[in-house]
Amino acid sequence: METTLFRFANDERYRSDTVFSTAFATVGSLTAVFLLLIFGFIGPISDGLGYSEHPDYLLMMAVVVALDAIQALPFCYLRYQKRAIRFASLKMLFILINIGLNVIYFVLLGKTSVFYVFFINLLCTGLITFFFLPDLLRIKWKFDGKLLREMLSYSWPILILGIAGILNQVADKIIFPLVYPDEEQANILLGDYGSCVKIAMIMAMITQAFRYAYEPIVFAKSKDADKTEYYATAMKFFIIFTLLAFLCVMGWMPVLKYIIGEQYREGLGVVPIVMMAEIFMGIYFNLSFWYKLIDKTIYGAWFSLAGCIVLFAVNILLIPTYGYWACAWGGFAGYGTAMVLSYIIGQNKNPIPYPMKSIALYFMIAMVAFGLMKWGETYLPTWGSFIFSNLMILGFVVKIIKSDLPLSRFKSKKC
Repeated sequence: METTLFRFANDERYRSDTVFSTAFATVGSLTAVFLLLIFGFIGPISDGLGYSEHPDYLLMMAVVVALDAIQALPFCYLRYQKRAIRFASLKMLFILINIGLNVIYFVLLGKTSVFYVFFINLLCTGLITFFFLPDLLRIKWKFDGKLLREMLSYSWPILILGIAGILNQVADKIIFPLVYPDEEQANILLGDYGSCVKIAMIMAMITQAFRYAYEPIVFAKSKDADKTEYYATAMKFFIIFTLLAFLCVMGWMPVLKYIIGEQYREGLGVVPIVMMAEIFMGIYFNLSFWYKLIDKTIYGAWFSLAGCIVLFAVNILLIPTYGYWACAWGGFAGYGTAMVLSYIIGQNKNPIPYPMKSIALYFMIAMVAFGLMKWGETYLPTWGSFIFSNLMILGFVVKIIKSDLPLSRFKSKKC
C-alpha cells in the first residue's frame, strides 16, 4: 500500500487525503481482522508454535505487528508531504526509547525475563502510534470504493513482489539446515554466516534510506518533461555511492570485523558477495519504477518470482557441497536475475536513457580496486594493507569528484 499511496496521491483525479484515508481504512480493517483471528485462536496458535505456556508473548507480538501495519501509511504520508524531519525524528525516537528501556531493565536492573523484551517493544510501538494522532486528526476523511478497487488492482502484484523479496532475504537460512548433510554442523555454519551477514547489512541500510527518500519523488516527478533524464541520473549516482560504500566496508574490514565474535569470523569471505547482492537489489528497486509508473505492476511479481526460483535452485543444489557460500551466491544470482529481467524488458516497454557506459566504468574501477585490496591483504602487512585499501577508496572518490561532482559546482559565486 505504500507504493500504491504514492502512485494515486499523485493522480490528479483524486485528492491525496482521500487516497490516504481509503488506504488507511483498508489496512486498518484488515489489521482488525488479523487481531481478532489471533486473539480468537490464541490457544491452538500458541500450541502449534510451541509457546503453549506463554500465549502472552504471541499476543503482544501480534499487537506490535498490527501497530506497525497501521503506522506504515502515516509514515508513508509524511514522506509524500516531504516532512523528512518529523519522519526521521519518530523513527529515531522509537530506537532511542527502545534501547534506553532495554538498557535500564537488563543492564542496570539486571533482570532477565523475556516477557519484558516483548512488553518494551509493544510499549515503544504504541507510543509512536500515539504521536501520529495530530496528523490523523488533520486528515479530511473520505472513503472511495471505486478508488479502492483501482488501488487493489495496482497493489496485489506488489504484494507478491514483497513476499518474494522477503523469501529472498530469509530462504537461505530456512533451506540450509534442511539440505546440509550434517544437521549439527549446519547450525554452526549458519551461525557463522548469519553473524558475518550483519556487516553486509550496511548496504541494506543505505538502500532503505535511498528508498525512503526517492520513492515519493519518482511519482511526483512523473508529470515532468525531464523525468527520464532525472531517473537515469538518480540511478547513476545510486550505483556510484553504493559502490563507494562497498569499497569502504571492504577497506575497513580489519576494524568492522570486531562487530562480530572471533569465533564467527571464518565466514567473512561472503561479505562482498552479499553486499553486491544488496547493490543488485537496490538497482532492481530503481528499475522497478518503469512498471509502477505505467500501472503494470504484474511485471514486478514475475521478476521477483523468477529471482526466487533461481535463489531456491542455487541453494538447494549447492548448499550440500559449498555450505554457506551457496547462500551468498544464491542471493547474488537471485537479485541479479530480477535486475537483468527488469532492465531488458523495461528498456523495451518504457525506455529510460541510463548512462550505461559510465555505470560500467564505475563498476570496473570498483572491482579493480577491490581486487587490489585483496592483493594487499595477501602480500602486505596488516597496517600496510589497511593504508593501501584506503588509498584505493581515496582514488575512487577522486574519480567521482573529477568526473561527476567537480568541486567547481560548490564554489560560491562572486557578488
